[in-house]
Parts: sequence; structure tokens; C-alpha cells
Amino acid sequence: MSDPTGAGRLDDILLWAGAVVTLSAALGLIWRATRGVRRLAAKVEEVVDDWTGVPDRPGVPGRPGVMARLDTIEHRIAAVEHELHPNSGASLRDAVDRVDQRTAHLDPP
Repeated sequence: MSDPTGAGRLDDILLWAGAVVTLSAALGLIWRATRGVRRLAAKVEEVVDDWTGVPDRPGVPGRPGVMARLDTIEHRIAAVEHELHPNSGASLRDAVDRVDQRTAHLDPP
């Protein structure tokens, strides 16, 4: 192999420096190209955490998942639903019906 600079050690250093620069540039391009994929993966991770819930961590309270929150909502609705139907006279619906009967004569049809 002919020595372009005339100094064998200098040629070796230039060759390795070129290889390091080329490799660094390639890694930088790959890092930049995968930025969108990494952002998308972070968003998907947030959705999965919201769906499944997050346990307590030191200094940060946990959050229940979607199914646990829906179960809580269903229990709250069941606790209130009996007020919407006439029953033994103790429901909100019965009270509204009583008020309606007492005030019906105030507004003739």
C-alpha cells in the first residue's frame, strides 16, 4: 500500500479518525430518525399506564386503572339509582310525585 502522506502513523490516525467520525454520524442519524418512534412509544406507555393503573411510589400516590374507576362509577350509580324509581315513599321520585300532587291544583290545565 502506498503512503499518501508519506507518514505511515499519520495515515493510520487519519483512517481511524475518519472511521470514528463516520460511525458517530451514522449513530447520530439513527438516533434522530428513531426520535418519532421513541415519542410514540412514550405515548403508548402513558395510555397503558392509564388503562392498567399505576401503583403507589414513594412520594407519589397511585392511580387506579380504567376498570377499577368504572367499577367505582357503577357502584355510585347503583347507590343513587334507587332514588329515581318509586318505592316505599322514601325515594326522591316519591317526594317529587307528592309535591306534584299537592301543587297540581295551582296550575289548571
